[in-house]
Amino acid sequence: MTSEREARGRVLAVAVYDGRLLLVTHEDGAPWTLPAGTAEPAETPGATAERVVYELTGYLVDGTEPLGPADGESPDAVPAVLCQLLTDSPSGGASLPPERIRWAAFEEAERDALPPAVRTYLRGHGPV
Repeated sequence: MTSEREARGRVLAVAVYDGRLLLVTHEDGAPWTLPAGTAEPAETPGATAERVVYELTGYLVDGTEPLGPADGESPDAVPAVLCQLLTDSPSGGASLPPERIRWAAFEEAERDALPPAVRTYLRGHGPV
């Protein structure tokens, strides 16, 4: 169970590249989800998203654009931060093995349980 402090400081990283969304899974059979983590003291949501993506996957991202909340979504929803990919390949220091990291097409990712603000963003953006 997530503590109240963790819930308040939790951030979702929405890393996108070429019409695809970065997803992770932490164990076999677990659902694929957005990279997420808890903010360190005095860490902004953007910095949290950047750190979490790097720690889990080894990819460097720039997390500067907050998403949401979407229409009808609670203002207390877990914040999501749009992250642009800065590196083509991950570093060797990822905490997750490669088979637990994947890039899913926006269309495929929309079927997964994503927060409303993220679904709204994905519907409005596609590969160019």
